[in-house]
Amino acid sequence: MAQGKGDWGDSEIVEERFGVRIERHPSQSRLSDLGIRSWPKWGCPPGKFPLKFEAEETFYLVRGKVRAYMKGSPDQYVEFGAGDLVVIPKGMSCTWDVSVAIDKHYKFEY
Repeated sequence: MAQGKGDWGDSEIVEERFGVRIERHPSQSRLSDLGIRSWPKWGCPPGKFPLKFEAEETFYLVRGKVRAYMKGSPDQYVEFGAGDLVVIPKGMSCTWDVSVAIDKHYKFEY
């Protein structure tokens, strides 16, 4: 766990694991500064979904809970849930095990 600076603000606590950055429960002012509410929305029901990220994705989970297992490493995973701001790096392959249906705002950086 590291304390974020720069794009991550001045005082947010940021966790990084397997290249995935998670800012736990950022402030409303932080979310407003990023323009989260203007980003597209996406959701899915509980289930398992293999994913390959062709671009860096930043998203804010409005609701839901995910355990993302790294491809080829069933014992290596990262968890995030409602209220988390997450950045997944370009090129990452993983399987999302969604235990609580997801509702998120997202954007891609190509």
